[in-house]
Amino acid sequence: MNSTWQAFLAAAGAEIEAGRVTGFGDAAGELAAADGCILADLSHYAVVRAAGEEAREFLHNQFTNDVKQQADDHSRLNNYCTPKGRILASLRVFVREGEPHLRLSGDLVEPFTRRLGMFILRSKVTLTNLSDTLVRFGLAGPGAEAALAAQLGTLPSEADAVVQADAITVIRLPGAERFELHGPDHALEPLWQALTTTARPVGERVWALGEIRHGLPLVTAATLEAFVPQMLNMQLIGGLSFKKGCYPGQEIVARMQYLGQLKRRMYLAHVDAETAPLAGDSLFAPGSSSGQGAGKVVDSAAAPGGGYDLLCVAEISSAEADDLHLQADDGPKLTLRELPYPFA
Repeated sequence: MNSTWQAFLAAAGAEIEAGRVTGFGDAAGELAAADGCILADLSHYAVVRAAGEEAREFLHNQFTNDVKQQADDHSRLNNYCTPKGRILASLRVFVREGEPHLRLSGDLVEPFTRRLGMFILRSKVTLTNLSDTLVRFGLAGPGAEAALAAQLGTLPSEADAVVQADAITVIRLPGAERFELHGPDHALEPLWQALTTTARPVGERVWALGEIRHGLPLVTAATLEAFVPQMLNMQLIGGLSFKKGCYPGQEIVARMQYLGQLKRRMYLAHVDAETAPLAGDSLFAPGSSSGQGAGKVVDSAAAPGGGYDLLCVAEISSAEADDLHLQADDGPKLTLRELPYPFA
């Protein structure tokens, strides 16, 4: 986390642990405000800049989605996979100051940059971790668009679109009135302060609840190499191209799409459990014949009405049988909820 930004947030009442904002002193009140207008630090995400005249082509050849043809005013979900098609990092790629920037889970940034850097070879590309330099926060909920427009003027008008407002990069996220902002501390500090008149500051898990409910997965260290892109619905949310050509794992991913049968996919669910489900926790189904369990939790967050909302990858057969349980065959039962996009 940017040290100046951290001091600013701490002075505003933020509770910070290991560079992550856990809350602002009122966990129950923040959770109750989850469906209202909220403001959240996003330092739990890492940001890596890929600079150089061959950066876009290099990333294009490494990732599951098209980077070469990506317009500067558009962001895209993306993935970095092993040769076996297992996801090493889920990304949002956006252009800032003419260079591709990669937003991913903060706990993956070191192994991600190290592995990706191994393949640069003679390419004219440099990778720089900006996680302690660039500030980022999210704004979402009723009134968010009007409040942000009053401060910055023109905003991106559709999901995944990007607008540069002086030193600030504004990304419109899927869903109603949801934005992600990146910029230097001197630009984002006064903006944050101005937005607090409309939005309530909350901890990162309240923000994660919105991502979960919108069906947007984040691969973390706990789920490293656990999923292929289609298991996370990447073909449904714009994180996967079948026209861009080769990348690590492309043959496996393409074979699953055109020749295989998808047996697991990502679902939105709710569970009433005594403790929070953790990313990577196993799911079970009494009727499952799989020796690997019925699925895994991708991410979870406390829900305002009690219990936890979660994204999980599960056997389609067990999900359709309404037979998924957390951590054991007789563990808390999952109730599936409708994602904001259809399976196709």
